[in-house]
Amino acid sequence: MPAHLDPRLLRAFLAVAEELHFTRAAARLYVAQQALSRDVRRLERELGAELFVRTTRQVTLTADGERLVPYVRRVLAAQEELLAAFGQARPLLVDLNSPGLVTGRRVLHRARELAPEHELMARFESGLTGAAAELVAGRLDASFGRYAGLDPALRAQLDHQPVRYEPMAVVLPEDHRLAGSDVVPLAALAGETVYAGAGNPRTPEWTELAHRLFEGRGIEVAAPVPLAVGDEEFQRIMAKMRNPILAVVEFPAMPSTVVRPLVDPVPLSLVSLVWRKGLVHPGFEALRRAAVELAAEEGWLRRPAEGWIPAIDVNTVSTHI
Repeated sequence: MPAHLDPRLLRAFLAVAEELHFTRAAARLYVAQQALSRDVRRLERELGAELFVRTTRQVTLTADGERLVPYVRRVLAAQEELLAAFGQARPLLVDLNSPGLVTGRRVLHRARELAPEHELMARFESGLTGAAAELVAGRLDASFGRYAGLDPALRAQLDHQPVRYEPMAVVLPEDHRLAGSDVVPLAALAGETVYAGAGNPRTPEWTELAHRLFEGRGIEVAAPVPLAVGDEEFQRIMAKMRNPILAVVEFPAMPSTVVRPLVDPVPLSLVSLVWRKGLVHPGFEALRRAAVELAAEEGWLRRPAEGWIPAIDVNTVSTHI
């Protein structure tokens, strides 16, 4: 047995063990696939054990590989803790979807207060599906959004913690027939075509939620529009199309529009904290604790009696508890 194992070899092994795919593991670690394969073979030689069964169609762990995984996770976690103790931990990268959304931003701010010794940095990936690919690849650490709306293959590689039942709203042009109301009953949107991100590859979980909400109510989901990058372009496209926009009650203000809560029933978007399985970082526990604290203080996980939420999302909460 070797007297020393290079942590780089352990990271290479763990990436392949979690991805079960050398190309994805190499992208996650920002290394060439050839270099990754070389590191895995070196680790196998040093341990005197075959860790993976490789075919042209798939990669699977051997019994020795399965046995090694928990040891490697503990070793790498200890290394992260050691580096953190001397101020050398890498930043925790937290996706907030969009700059104006409130829930994720408040959790991140609280986490920074709880763990000022760690660097927690915001990123903006627009939607959870877009962020999930980055989480799986190891280029992001955590995100927020509708976990139940992700593809099952993505969910299998991620973990989550429900944070908030966020009431939904509609953004209306200020001269829209419903703009003068304080709230908008869902029935009042019958006959309308509402924008819900259709065609945006980063947000299909939101569009799918809209289809569930509008089904049987005479409300149409607007067809895809040119994909806008940045707030200014999004506002320009929406002003041009003039469709109501499905949003949440704390959606940031846009010129010449009003935000009106939806009622009868109150539709809810279940926001979860989502992260890659096996994530180890000294600042991550502060992020999870912040989510728990704020949910308790603000009553974020108290579901209103008049609230509407799809059964699949309810199951997300019940299976997590």
